[in-house]
Amino acid sequence: MEQKRSNKIIYFGVIIGACLIISACIFSYAFYIARQPEDLLYVTGSVRQQVSADMAKWVGTFSRTVPVEDLKSGYTLMSQDEKTVKEFFKENGFSENDFSITPVFMEQLYMYDYNAPKENILRQTVIIQANDVNKITFMAKNTQKLIDAGVIFATQSLEYYYTELPKLRIELIPDAINDAKMRAQKIAEGSGKTIKSIKSANLGVVQVLPVNSTEVSDWGTYDVSTIEKEVMIPVTVTFAIK
Repeated sequence: MEQKRSNKIIYFGVIIGACLIISACIFSYAFYIARQPEDLLYVTGSVRQQVSADMAKWVGTFSRTVPVEDLKSGYTLMSQDEKTVKEFFKENGFSENDFSITPVFMEQLYMYDYNAPKENILRQTVIIQANDVNKITFMAKNTQKLIDAGVIFATQSLEYYYTELPKLRIELIPDAINDAKMRAQKIAEGSGKTIKSIKSANLGVVQVLPVNSTEVSDWGTYDVSTIEKEVMIPVTVTFAIK
């Protein structure tokens, strides 16, 4: 009786030991597989979409150069010029709430000839931002009326912006990832492998370029010189391959 009981204990111990060994082997194999480095493929994808600027910013200046001793009359002329400039904007459909004019800034005009009369330059800046891009462009190109009225007017800058860029960027990200995926599939097929899954995706710097431009920058580019633009969204995607 005791012998049979002893044999059962031995058999039971053998079974338990075998189970522990098998479990350890399975765990070790699973751990080994999990620790194996995956084959990864890094691919950059991008997408471009043409957009039209929906806001324009025009900056211009008008000025007078006057003798130091005749500063009072210079300010009188600047006041008259400001009224003429305001009238010009109103005639083109803008109210005084649509644009701003800075106070008069004065700077001394330095001459190489120390005996030359001393003069000061009086200058004001006018700034307008509006969604009517075509109207702003037309005005910037047709300031002859101001010149004819005696205003010494000059355009400092004319810039075009696309205000829906944040929204468009989000919309284009899936297309950029799909572009990267198609490239990755071609690369993987060439090496006899297939795409398993996407491990990560990193959005690059958004580029706003003139149409058909290739002048991208690592820091990002935002073209403000043209109405028609191309928005480029780059993305770097990491794929697991097998």
